Amino acid sequence: MSKRHELRQRARAVARDTDSVRRQMTGDSFQNLAARTGIGTQNMQAGSGYGFDLVSRNRVQMEAVYRSSWIAGMAVDVIAEDMTRAGIEIQSDMDPDEKEQIERTMNRMGLWDAMGDNIKWSRLYGGSIAVMMIDGQDVSTPLRMDRVGTGQFKGLLVLDRWLIQPSLEDLVTELGPDIGRPRYYTVVADAQALINQKIHYSRVIRLDGVELPYWQRIAENGWGQSVLERLWDRLLAFDSATQGASQLVYKAHLRTYKVNKLREIIATGGRIFEALVKQIEMIRLYQSNEGMTLMDGEDEFEAHQYSFSGLSDVILQFGQQLSGALQIPLVRLFGQSPAGLNSSGESDLRTYYDNVHTQQDRALRPGLHRVLDLISRSVLGKPLPDNFSFEFRPLWQLTDEQKANAGKASTDSVVAAFDAGLIDRGTALKEMRQSSHVTGLWSNITDEDIEEAENEPPPAAEGMPDAGELMNEPPPEKKPTGDSALSRLVARYWPGR
Repeated sequence: MSKRHELRQRARAVARDTDSVRRQMTGDSFQNLAARTGIGTQNMQAGSGYGFDLVSRNRVQMEAVYRSSWIAGMAVDVIAEDMTRAGIEIQSDMDPDEKEQIERTMNRMGLWDAMGDNIKWSRLYGGSIAVMMIDGQDVSTPLRMDRVGTGQFKGLLVLDRWLIQPSLEDLVTELGPDIGRPRYYTVVADAQALINQKIHYSRVIRLDGVELPYWQRIAENGWGQSVLERLWDRLLAFDSATQGASQLVYKAHLRTYKVNKLREIIATGGRIFEALVKQIEMIRLYQSNEGMTLMDGEDEFEAHQYSFSGLSDVILQFGQQLSGALQIPLVRLFGQSPAGLNSSGESDLRTYYDNVHTQQDRALRPGLHRVLDLISRSVLGKPLPDNFSFEFRPLWQLTDEQKANAGKASTDSVVAAFDAGLIDRGTALKEMRQSSHVTGLWSNITDEDIEEAENEPPPAAEGMPDAGELMNEPPPEKKPTGDSALSRLVARYWPGR
């Protein structure tokens, strides 16, 4: 018996045990036998429970809902797009031209789009990998960064869980974050590239959808589950409610026409029936605000209107449940804030962007750092410096007025610290340039400007004799504070301040 078959048998046994436990009644909660309230008191709620709705295993079903339901598409795409749309801010002593080369390479190779697709398919199917393609290297061998030469990195190839077969019988045993995961991923024959090739785990950026406990991961061939599985019933309820509301539109205004001895007229047929049909057609033709309806004295005409009150509240409640399940605010998921809630949704968006930033650090940062190292070796011909770091750009964008106010406050603080003698000129310029990713100012301060400021001799403190005075020599001419390197740079990059 192969190890894979043994793992599947154990997973089935666990599923049977779980189902057996689920069928047993629980008696450790509040109960009122006389009122039949509480679990285990022979009421309708006591028959409720939870079971497995393994829709993640049905690839065609996942693809059908992704293509057919806009809310399912948003559930998959929104997080992926927000995690990759703002890019990163490189924080390093690298030359600004080298930083620009790295960012241009990422855009030229479509790396942000590839990483976004990797997130999307992991959320839709429960798992996906992005293969780091190195020209001239065997994908089945471990990736060694020191062997990546100039021009060898060719981008990322995204393969979802249904395009690869993980080596469940050969797992990573080395200590580290990948321990227990498959050592290889074999590409199936239907894939778009690398067909039937075995890929070493060190060459992939793996993402799972919803993380599962151990035995459930075994049942899913080591993958997670789709984000749609947990909200499957709520998704069906929301689409059913909206579809039902659209059907009610056709019945919002019903008209009835009572005809004496209608059954006899229909049964008789002939000219009598044709006359009735012609009369109804005339009523439909001429019935308007300016028309008139003619009928027999014994006939009766009535109009019935349907009330839609309360229907919007029902749809809103289903939408709120979807929003809560996905941790995406209504203003982002549906594009507007419903009446009665936060009119702007600003606080909800800020909380949501904070959650996205957390997911970026946890899911994207390790793989993205490797990609940036590959770009540096392939484009710049050297590894990243030891002090290299980056931050994801904030999704919450400041207005021009807010940026101007933040820039003025930051600059005034730095200048005040410099004038008070708390920092030197070089440190002041570094602080000003570091704030450029928020304020949009001082990004053009170069390393040469900082080096010039650091080499400039400090001015003598006011009221203190310098070395020339101590030696009974005339003191050198002191430069005014306004002629310092910092002041000249402020005048150069922020004229009129």
